[in-house]
Parts: sequence; C-alpha cells; structure tokens
Amino acid sequence: MTLKFLIGDEEWARQDPLFFVTDVLGEHRLSDTATAENTQEPRLVTETGIDRRIADIIEPVLVPMGYQLVRVRLSSQNGATLQIMAERLDGTMTVEDCEAISTAISPVLDVEDPVDREYHLEVSSPGIDRPMVRKSDFTRWAGHLIKFETSILVDNRKRFRGKILSADDEGFTIERDQPAAGEEPRVVIPFTALAEGRLILTDDLIRDALTADKKAKAAQAEQGVAANENFEDEDSPIN
Repeated sequence: MTLKFLIGDEEWARQDPLFFVTDVLGEHRLSDTATAENTQEPRLVTETGIDRRIADIIEPVLVPMGYQLVRVRLSSQNGATLQIMAERLDGTMTVEDCEAISTAISPVLDVEDPVDREYHLEVSSPGIDRPMVRKSDFTRWAGHLIKFETSILVDNRKRFRGKILSADDEGFTIERDQPAAGEEPRVVIPFTALAEGRLILTDDLIRDALTADKKAKAAQAEQGVAANENFEDEDSPIN
C-alpha cells in the first residue's frame, strides 16, 4: 500500500480542500474512532449510477464516525480517481479526519468492489467554494454568492447566479447579480428543483469560512478539555 499526504501553503489551503490520497489496493483496518450513530440531515443533491452505489456503501461507515457525506465522484483523473467529499457535522475537516475516513472506508470498498479497475482514493473536505447539498448549507452561507442549476425551468431559466438572501424548509431566495432585461432581481428556488450548486469564491466567503472554521475548532477543543476533566474526576480516589 502506498500513502501520499498532501497539504499546501497558506494560500493554497485557503482556496482548495485538504485531501488525503491512498492507493486502495492493499490491506487496511477499520478505524477505532467510530461512535454512536448520529441523526443526519439528508442530502438534496445525490449521485446516480456507480457514484450512487459507492455512496450507499460508504455512508453507513461515515455516519457512526461523526461525518456526513457531501459528494462522491469517480473520474478518469490519473487513470481513475474516486473522490469522497465529507465533513464533520459542524462543517470542519482536518487532514487527520481525511486519513481516518480513508482508513475506515478502504476495507469496505475492497470487499464490495464497486469499481472494476484500479483506482486512487481521494478523501477531501468540501473546500471553501463548496458544493451545496443540504438545506442547512443555504442557511449557513446566506449572504454569499452561489451559482447553480435547476432540473426544471424556474422563471424561464435553469442556470442562476446570485446572493443567497434567505432559506426555509421549502426553498431559498437569491438576488441575481446580473438580471436580464425584464427579470425580477429576486427569485425563489424550490429545493426540489435544485440539480447542483456551489458557492462562488470571494474575499468575503474566505474570511467568513475561516472564521467559522476557527470557532468550530475552538468549540471542539473546549469539549475535549471538558471531557478530559470529567474523566479525571471519575478516576480520582474517593476520600
């Protein structure tokens, strides 16, 4: 088994997802980090064909570990590359998380063998200009630019670009940044019509994404300290 660990400088890391690559041919062991299964929000945008089969195989492994699947994509890059995008429930993702996921899903993929040729496994974070696949993504990133396509005509078009103004359980509202003549600046998009979409990289998005990541990791650290203190209290002798 060959392992390759990739992480760039600060500028690269700001614009691209962290990822961990491993050759899937070889033996792996399941991660010991699995915890109780979490209730997770379903995705609005899901895969088809072989990508869907792979998603169905690995998602039951990711969920008990505390991760949620973002996207699966099998491409012809470097012969064949299977990209798995995932994140923690709070939206964070570290290199260690990528490695843990790679270690956990590789044996399952070896057994199920959904791809009929040799391939490389790439586990990554969604990145700052992330795919938007859950309702909560639109609430979390309200105020930022998005480009997306719909499966049906909405306001006489299928491709949109604009700022997310708000979101509810049924859909989201955008303000188009370049409306055509006769078009209303604001349009409501039903979630049922969303085919695919992703955030547009801007300075504001980079700033807010880094701030959110920092806060989430600080909260994780505080929880870890509290857990250690409780453990030490339990082990303390009774006087």
